[in-house]
Amino acid sequence: MSLGLIVVYTSRLDACRDFYASLGLDLVRECHGTGPEHYAATLADGVVVELYPARPDRLTGYLRLGLTLETSPLPAGRHRLTDPDGRAVDVSVIAG
Repeated sequence: MSLGLIVVYTSRLDACRDFYASLGLDLVRECHGTGPEHYAATLADGVVVELYPARPDRLTGYLRLGLTLETSPLPAGRHRLTDPDGRAVDVSVIAG
């Protein structure tokens, strides 16, 4: 078994897009059928990370993410960050 998809719901879509893009995720705007506009990035191992706008039946909530990035604007090493919704994001950068 392997992880294939992570969907993060947020009431601050643009701020979260900017935050995750600043880590080096290549987020692309998408819209499927009549669904909402959202952002998606495919990581090197094929895992898809999506940012969706929160709505009453899909609220934003606490989630701790751990990302390992081969390249990032951050220097090599481990970093504990907080996204615009207050979620903990642990980032390990292999190369700066």
